[in-house]
Parts: sequence; structure tokens; C-alpha cells
Amino acid sequence: MNPDRDPVTGLPIGRPVAVTAPAPAPERVRLEGRHVTVVPLDAQAHGTALAEGAVGPGREALWQYMAAGPFDDRESFQAYLTACEASADPLFYAILDARTGQAIGHASLMRIDRANRVIEVGNILYTPALQRTPGATEAMRLMAGYVFDLGYRRYEWKCNALNAPSRKAAERLGFAYEGLFRQAVIVKGRNRDTAWFSMLDGEWPQIRQGFDRWLDPAHLSEGGQSLRLGALNRATIPGTPLRRATIADEAALAALQAAAYAPNRPLLGVEPVPLLTPAAEVLARYEVWLPDHDGRLAGALILDPTPDHLMIWSVSVDPAHQGSGLGNALLAAAEARAQDLDLSVLRLYTGDKLVRNIDWYARRGYATERVEDLPDRRLVHMLKILA
Repeated sequence: MNPDRDPVTGLPIGRPVAVTAPAPAPERVRLEGRHVTVVPLDAQAHGTALAEGAVGPGREALWQYMAAGPFDDRESFQAYLTACEASADPLFYAILDARTGQAIGHASLMRIDRANRVIEVGNILYTPALQRTPGATEAMRLMAGYVFDLGYRRYEWKCNALNAPSRKAAERLGFAYEGLFRQAVIVKGRNRDTAWFSMLDGEWPQIRQGFDRWLDPAHLSEGGQSLRLGALNRATIPGTPLRRATIADEAALAALQAAAYAPNRPLLGVEPVPLLTPAAEVLARYEVWLPDHDGRLAGALILDPTPDHLMIWSVSVDPAHQGSGLGNALLAAAEARAQDLDLSVLRLYTGDKLVRNIDWYARRGYATERVEDLPDRRLVHMLKILA
């Protein structure tokens, strides 16, 4: 009997959940980042600085889609913050500028469902000092990381369906759109249709990688971001059927890589480079894109984006699908991914003894850039520049 069907009725059922105990409740913790620090909201300590950016004429748009506000005076805003500080769900955090220590925004963890390991991020207030800065992104990275470290399975983002910037932000941050709840609530006397987004624990390693690439100082420049976070967090490569890997693919990815690279071992006399890194580490460090065939992995495309080029870390095809053209399709997908990331240079490397591989890449427009001598092998580095 299929394990995803009930053994008695034969009807399909959900897959088993490894950990079914309630998740820990989020606490009033301090989360340190390079650009911002997320701390428990303290109305007295943070009120004055937050009011500078959130209260008075010209700040109305900040509160347009919030349940509270706008605030015309600091006294009413301070009362609002005091109530926020006392709340356990939503649990409010202030976002501080890491350089000055001044509060420049707040956000909360809310609708805390410990039993089902589900939690939502909401009440996001970014003052002008925080908007469109690396700190704005880092604050969401810190909170998401905290939630998944606690063992939550599902992280939600909900917003007014009319709030186009919030919907765009959710997708940029790696949340997947799930649908529209019509006439979900009444806010400030008006109807609100609610757009639902989510991020799952199995997806987090690949999404976290996108955050960390984007936030890496090497990926930021004075004129703006070298890599777009929305593109880094995309779940598809436009024009291809490939899907982004999740934690659930770890075992299948390991088996695929082992089978695909086994023939190279006797030719090289050493373990092939892709087999030196465990599948779990590959999922955490690189973009992993997978083609499926009849419910099984047929291959894998593993990429390492940098600000100035896209490294093709591995192209592997299951032995049962070799000769089917899948390798060519994966290489073409790498070029499509480079274009999606606004990169025009692709790089890869292979063992110098793998002459057929070198010739295969050369026929597809890759030129030898250099040969690297390592203690146990020589690597041929190849490059292709897209038109």
C-alpha cells in the first residue's frame, strides 16, 4: 500500500509529520544583523524615535492598510505603542538602526499556532529611514530565520489585496502566493479582501541562501544591489519546467549525484568534486533546480550566483535519462537563469581528464579560461559570455 494512502480505506492521506509536538512560543529576543537589530518593542525607549518617522502630516500612507493609525499626535501614538508592548500575540519587535541604535520600524509575530507550527509576520511599519534600505530586507531575514529555527513549519504573510507594495514585497522575500480570501475582514469600516502568502520550512534553506547572497557586502554596491532579491528567490526559471529543490529532495538529490558521477571516479582517480559536498550542504549553499520525470528526479542543475557571473557548480543527469537531451536542456536553463539574474557571464569547471565533458562544453560555446592545479587533481575552468 502506498504510504500516502490509508491502509484500510485506500484513500489518499497527507504525508507523516516528523515532529508533532507544539512549537516553542516566540520570545522577546534580540536578533543581531549587520544593518539592523530586532529587539522587543519598548514603548518608552522607542517611542520618540518611531514617532519622528511615523506621526503627523505626510505619514498617513504608512498606516493606510494597517489596522491602527494614522496618528496626528505623539500622545495617541505612544498609547498605541504601550498597548503593542503589552501584547503577547501579536508579539511586537522594534527594528533599530544598527549604527545609531534608533528605532526606525516595528513588526510582529502573530496568529501564533504552536500546535500546528504556523506563525505569521505582520504589523510591519517601516518609517522612511528604513524603507528601501538593506536593513528593511535584513529585518525580514532575521525574523524568518528565528521562526524556522524555532521549528515552525509554515510562515505566513497576509495583506490587503489592494496593497500592491506589500504583495510585491512578499514575493520578493520568497513567500508564495496562495490565493485571495474575499471579504475576509472589516478594517476601519471598509471591506478587506486578504491576499495570502506563505513560506515553508522545507523551502527555507534555498530562500535563506537568497537573502544571505543579497545581504553579503560583496553583493551590495554603492549604486544599489548587484543581484535582485526577487530574482534570487524565484521558485522557477522562466521558460523551463525546472522547480526549486526543497529539503524533501535531499535523499533523492544525493542518490542522483552519486549515480550520475560514479563513472567519473575511475577516470579521475579521485572522488568527483560534486560528491565531496553532502546534499544537505549543497541545498544550503547553492541554488538547486530539478527536472522530474514520472515522479522521480531525472537530473539536477546546481548554480552559484555571484555579482558578476553565474557559476554552474554541477550539471547531472540520471543514467536512465542520459542521451535524452536533458543535459542540453539543463545547460540552456542555466543560461536562462543567468539572464533572469541580469548576468551575462557563465563559468564552470571540470576535471582535466574528463575530455568528453570538456569537448561537450566547448561545442556549446564554453572556452577554456584557465587550468587550476590542486594537490590531487587539475581543474579546467571554462567561460561563456552571453550575447
